[in-house]
Amino acid sequence: MKSSKEKLIQRLKLAEGQVRGLQKMIDEDKYCIDIITQTSAVKQALSNVEDILLSDHLSHCVIHQVKNGKEKIAQEEILKVYKLKRK
Repeated sequence: MKSSKEKLIQRLKLAEGQVRGLQKMIDEDKYCIDIITQTSAVKQALSNVEDILLSDHLSHCVIHQVKNGKEKIAQEEILKVYKLKRK
């Protein structure tokens, strides 16, 4: 998880910079399409963070739960994540 944690922090810092850039673009009355393009990049950055977290959770946490006889909890979490990702 340590390398994932570093990856996540790096990606979140990137997204943070992108959000600051968005604020500046709006403050400076930049062209709407350019702002929308940037918002799309921010959404993609957050989606990438979410993908890493999901992968780690399924690869480690859920497997650990199953190995420790907590299949019901693991199943509930998998379904919960599935429903969240569909939104």
